[in-house]
Amino acid sequence: MGKYRSLIAAKAAQPELQAQAEHINGLFKEGDTLLGSSADSTAAFVGSFTILLREGLESLLVVVAMVAFLRKAERQDMLRYVHTGWVGALALGVVTWAVATYLVSISGANREVTEGLSSLFAALVLLSVGMWMHQKSMAGMWQKYIHDKLSAALNKKSAWFMFGLSFIAVYREVFETILFYAALWEQGNHGAVLGGLVVGLVVLVAVAFALLRFSARLPIGKFFSWSSMLVAVLAVVLTGKGVAALQEAGWIGAHALNTPRIDILGVSPSAQALGAQVMVATIIVLGFAMNARAARRTS
Repeated sequence: MGKYRSLIAAKAAQPELQAQAEHINGLFKEGDTLLGSSADSTAAFVGSFTILLREGLESLLVVVAMVAFLRKAERQDMLRYVHTGWVGALALGVVTWAVATYLVSISGANREVTEGLSSLFAALVLLSVGMWMHQKSMAGMWQKYIHDKLSAALNKKSAWFMFGLSFIAVYREVFETILFYAALWEQGNHGAVLGGLVVGLVVLVAVAFALLRFSARLPIGKFFSWSSMLVAVLAVVLTGKGVAALQEAGWIGAHALNTPRIDILGVSPSAQALGAQVMVATIIVLGFAMNARAARRTS
């Protein structure tokens, strides 16, 4: 569809437009056939499990990194803001499900706008957090920094900032997951869908536990260094997803490319989406290089 809109914007010849339209119709028919033939319980279970695992893993990584950071910083009092954020996101997700199911119909365009804007906001926040964490990973005397500086740095303003990041990171995934599950639920096999949901939750809890245990054993300098790389990668991924979602909603133009789509990395065959990801990645590389140079000068 993105390529089709790109051809229309470029005022392509009618035969080229017709060929792309026929290709799209063929994909619709193929999708309809696949959906019609996959109504068995095994497909419902696998679909339910993979949806939750895919959508939950990104937000889980963000929340776990925040929790691990506060524990390393010996600021247990700030954890309630992070937990309130993701719990509030889940609660609002339930409200969203009720509204979408019983009150109004959320269109595909509105869904993409919500996902796109929240993705770009989360990417911006993660970019700034990643830069800050990498800068601190270059410095020495960590224990002194934690005890002397962090109490002043983590004030009420930053606490609400953590709440906002936790909320946005989780709600954007909850919003999309609800819509996926609503469609899956309509196909029947409710027991299999619930089974996949439960197994997915168990796997996510196990991953969170393992990540927290692993981060607890890392020296504080390495923890900040690894965490900064993680959130930097997530910033690039969310940038690509945000731009792609806004393109699907028609907010941003789309110049299609003959490149592969890699959903897990947020890579889509679009010049605008790839360009945005390259720009964010360049900012990250330059920022990390500047942090390293500044650390060498002060050492």
